[in-house]
Amino acid sequence: MKVAILAGGFGTRLSEETANIPKPMVNIGDKPILWHIMKTYSAYGFNEFIILGGFKSYIIKEYFANYFLHQSDVTFNLKSNTIEILNNETEPWKVTILDTGLNTLTGGRIKRAEKYLNTEPFMLTYGDGVSDIDLNKLLSFHKTHGKALTMTAVQPEGRFGALELGENDAVFNFMEKPKGDGAWINGGFFVCQPEIFNYLNEGDQSVWERTPLENMAKDGNLFAYKHRGFWKPMDMLRDKLQLEELWLKKEAPWKIWN
Repeated sequence: MKVAILAGGFGTRLSEETANIPKPMVNIGDKPILWHIMKTYSAYGFNEFIILGGFKSYIIKEYFANYFLHQSDVTFNLKSNTIEILNNETEPWKVTILDTGLNTLTGGRIKRAEKYLNTEPFMLTYGDGVSDIDLNKLLSFHKTHGKALTMTAVQPEGRFGALELGENDAVFNFMEKPKGDGAWINGGFFVCQPEIFNYLNEGDQSVWERTPLENMAKDGNLFAYKHRGFWKPMDMLRDKLQLEELWLKKEAPWKIWN
């Protein structure tokens, strides 16, 4: 099963990092967050990727074109103009990178990839969020309902700590960034049937999260898989720093691979 990854936006809310590189290429540790996402899928045996690029997509292309250089020790013989790879640390991945347009919106990017994805079910996610989601359970759930789309639903952490106050305003409990108000939100990590392309009819300005999902919901074609584990998007600099801290401390919940 192929995995499509939305990786073409400008990442304006993370402008400290994304002025010169696409958001999916922002590093967590010494690897782009895109690599972390792909490693999660690969851990479950999903190794064929369609990267839906846009803003500075050539940087993503260059990263994979030079993957050996990024991952391995090498010897450069300047006299003979040769390169020797000393250790072959690579991945069993097939990666297709599409330029889906600089100003194309999310639904439009997916629509532009239709000819690569419209013959069989595929997975879809965003290129800026990580999770410890069990992708096998997600896929199994998708197969139970037989509809066009499964969306992973998550409950994000609160932005601030929460106080529980008692008599005379004495604090009797403090919770650091508890779950939000109990609402479930779109966490990405979709499983799609080819029928989803029937809902992408607004051209490049189609917003996946608006009319297509709304219409699928109205038609009974959208089901939610509830994920109660770790999930975190990299929306702003503080998110990037939190993810990096977890990674450097070797406490990253999304690292499910060896």
